[in-house]
Amino acid sequence: MTAPAATAFDPALPWQKATSVALRPEPFGALVYHFGNRKLSFLKSKLLVTVVTSLADHPSAEATLVACGVPEAQRPAYGKALADLARSQMIEVRP
Repeated sequence: MTAPAATAFDPALPWQKATSVALRPEPFGALVYHFGNRKLSFLKSKLLVTVVTSLADHPSAEATLVACGVPEAQRPAYGKALADLARSQMIEVRP
């Protein structure tokens, strides 16, 4: 059985933390583990942890960044971090 292909990140779509992903808070941010593909990632800021855990509460990734108070100048960096998480299947498009 093969793992589902990662979806290209589109910040206008509704996203969520993948259902097979566990997030463990740490002083630096969080560890993120995918039980399906066994990948481990690090979220290196508490604000990024807030963004990832809040994705399901907003209509799009863009709206999540705004709602979480990510400064406009930092949004491209957060968008890149979310794209990396989508590529590694840590976040997924909500159905």
